[in-house]
Amino acid sequence: MNQSIIARAGASSARQAVAAVVAIAIVVLALSLYRLGAHDVCGGDEGVEAIAVQQMVERGRLMFPLENGTQPMFKPPLFHWTATGIDRALGITKVDAFNLRLASVLYGTAGAILVMIFAYAMLGLDGAAVAGLTLAASYQYITQARYGRVDMTLAFFETLTLLGFLWWFDAPPRVVRNPVGGAMAERSVASEYAQYLCALAIGLAVLAKGPVGAILPAAAMGIFVISEHRIAEFFRRLSPGAIVVAILTGASWYLACYFGGRYGFLNRQLGDENFGRFFGSLGTMSPFYYVVPLFFNSAPLSTLAPVAVFLAMTARRPSPTESALDPGARREFDAMRLFAIFWIVTVVFFSIAAYKRRSYLLPLWPASALMIAWMVKRASSRIGGRVMIGGYASLCAILIVVNFFYIPHREVRECGGDSFRPAAEEIARVVGPDEPLFTYGFTEEIAPLLFYLDRDAPGITGKLGDAPPGYIIVPAKVWAKSKAEALDLEPVLESSHGTRDLILLRHGKVYAGI
Repeated sequence: MNQSIIARAGASSARQAVAAVVAIAIVVLALSLYRLGAHDVCGGDEGVEAIAVQQMVERGRLMFPLENGTQPMFKPPLFHWTATGIDRALGITKVDAFNLRLASVLYGTAGAILVMIFAYAMLGLDGAAVAGLTLAASYQYITQARYGRVDMTLAFFETLTLLGFLWWFDAPPRVVRNPVGGAMAERSVASEYAQYLCALAIGLAVLAKGPVGAILPAAAMGIFVISEHRIAEFFRRLSPGAIVVAILTGASWYLACYFGGRYGFLNRQLGDENFGRFFGSLGTMSPFYYVVPLFFNSAPLSTLAPVAVFLAMTARRPSPTESALDPGARREFDAMRLFAIFWIVTVVFFSIAAYKRRSYLLPLWPASALMIAWMVKRASSRIGGRVMIGGYASLCAILIVVNFFYIPHREVRECGGDSFRPAAEEIARVVGPDEPLFTYGFTEEIAPLLFYLDRDAPGITGKLGDAPPGYIIVPAKVWAKSKAEALDLEPVLESSHGTRDLILLRHGKVYAGI
């Protein structure tokens, strides 16, 4: 009878957990999808990724897409492959702002589910709910889940790497009986699968954004193993096969570039995008750049993350006796210590790096959500009980409502009338698809213009009057300064939308349509 009651209670708890995870996942999905395509692809950062996806979906160039016919893609292709796979599955043949961003929506929602499943196993239903609500209420997490860039892909696979490591390295041994020597311990098959999951995830993190996807989680795991004096255990349990999986997965596309003679991709990826950004060839920011974003990128929740890191780093390690009596306490300690180390390693690494961006902090949010859930649950057990958990959940609910309406509004406002799309549509009505089209005099990233033109428009240099026959897109300010030296170029279109004042010039009567 007692076993029957326990079984029913367990089944009820599992149903509640599934319901909570599904409900919060739906909230994250709704936050990510609501008015997702309401604003155009306006910024150059999203524009370059949009062109790569466009090349894959519309032209079948899955491995080595080029921007404007010459420029290699800026990032490895995992995000772009995911976006292409989604489009193929849905039968989509034309890339737009909405379906470009669906891959980030997918990874953002999957990341929240992953975090809640891990939190439930370690912190129970309350912990899972708090962790999931934290991500849903995080301004940075939701905005990046709505952005057609690689950062959410990286955040997902770095998180999966850390969780896979914990599922493998901290899995309790299974005791089996040896007919000769008595009891002995061995690792479960599930634990060994988790090791390969960790290896695969770290390789995919490299395919998401380059070597940094492996460097940061590997550094965190290494520091954790060393600080816990478990080096011998780590190497004793590490499978050579997992190492091979990690290396081959992460290096696969780079090897394809090398053996395919696509050295421009390697130079762009490893030279400009990795070493160049770290050492300052693309610019240098203050080492204190991240102080404000760390505390205020998702205020007030972001102010809790450093506190949770401090508590995780200063928490008392369970004694061997306590660990024997409650193995979950040791696994909980290990998890929070690993997440805190990862948080610190990431902040230090990017603070040292010369070039900095706020989006580099995104992979901290899943780990932060788990540490905040752990902190809130500990605090509630000591001072506030479930009232504290309820209060925190209410705060998250308010932030979720704010995010739901404010984030799409801000996106539309910031793009406003500064989209290249209207100009591209006007130009396409004048210039035939087979007629030569060039650009001249642009000092900003014109990837969004090329994306909406859905064609190449090579840039020309030198004097405007020496432009080849065809059509040339020129900023209005440049044309005002250059028209005296380009008398044989005829303006055929003036396009003004927001701050986008463009002139379309024609060079050669053959393109007059006569």
